[in-house]
Amino acid sequence: MENKLIQLVYSKNYTSLTRNELIQAVKSQMSLKRFQHVLGVEQAAIQLAGKYNVSIEAASIAALTHDYAKERSDKEMQDLIYREQFDLELLDYGSNIWHGLLGAFLVKQELGIADLDILNAIKHHTIGAEKMSLLEQVIYVADYIEPGRDFPGVEYARKLAAENLQAAVRYETKQTLQHLIENNRKIYPKTIATYNKWVANP
Repeated sequence: MENKLIQLVYSKNYTSLTRNELIQAVKSQMSLKRFQHVLGVEQAAIQLAGKYNVSIEAASIAALTHDYAKERSDKEMQDLIYREQFDLELLDYGSNIWHGLLGAFLVKQELGIADLDILNAIKHHTIGAEKMSLLEQVIYVADYIEPGRDFPGVEYARKLAAENLQAAVRYETKQTLQHLIENNRKIYPKTIATYNKWVANP
């Protein structure tokens, strides 16, 4: 995948912001490196959305906002977990887990984006879910295969994504779990639930 200029005019069905306004809001929340990743995810998501008959606008919005809370401080996120009564189990895990769940909340609160499918795509882009809409699958996979990613197996994942979205979800889920196990990382229960549904019992 090569980076290319994306020209997309939002319909206002999902957000009152223009794409450029949304980009500026997102950019203000993160480092340049993270922002480049976000643009790469948008590119991959738009390509997948076009192939699998998903709203390109919704895919763009979800992709641009998926890491909205990624670089918020742990203190801010921990305070949010307590204040908004999120599952306290989240405190046992780091920002890699909670940034999607809390990010969906912040995107709704701060950016006014209330579409449930978009919010679920943000919420589940790292941990997955037992049931995922096509948009959720698109963002889950796009985050894994965006052009800036470079790791063993990513080209195979891109090939799968171009042929069968569900197969790409299964592959990503299995590879992610293997990586966590090999590196002795704590595994969030919902990640295991995603594996059980998509890989062990597809």
